[in-house]
Amino acid sequence: MEGKTVKSSQTTITELMIPSYANFGGKVHGGILLGLMDKVAYVVASKHSGDYCVTVSVDGVEFKEPVEVGDLISLAASVNYVGNSSMIIGIRITSLKPKTGEEKHTNSCYFTMVAKDEEGHPTQVPELILEEEIEVRRFCDAKKLRALRFEIKKMLNIEVKGLTFEEMKTMVAENRCIIKA
Repeated sequence: MEGKTVKSSQTTITELMIPSYANFGGKVHGGILLGLMDKVAYVVASKHSGDYCVTVSVDGVEFKEPVEVGDLISLAASVNYVGNSSMIIGIRITSLKPKTGEEKHTNSCYFTMVAKDEEGHPTQVPELILEEEIEVRRFCDAKKLRALRFEIKKMLNIEVKGLTFEEMKTMVAENRCIIKA
């Protein structure tokens, strides 16, 4: 299987934010933006892998700035990391107010996608050809993110699942919750 460059699957989608996407305050719902992020992640992952892809995880979603009705949002996405069957797709969202030309960075996040064959089994993806320093940096960042995700999962399994109910009650006692069990 021949490797593919980052550029070969990079994709930017631009969409107008319409009233049906917004709440009563005219701000676009986060779920709408997440749906668009999932769509662009799929496009990038399927272009790189040549296969059907599914979303496995989403990391680092932060809504830094509100998106409003009438804004044009652009979702720029690229493959930042490849494993055997998985790919981490980096996404950056910017919004543009067409009348004023004001542009702002509203979101960034990472989607982990897995390529699947016709039977629904994970399938190997092409290696990623890194041609620029920023692509190497993004690969390293995504590799660290992947390792951190596994470490968090491992930590939660060990530290929380191993606790007794009494230990958990003690752990949450100082927080804003009421235990009725």
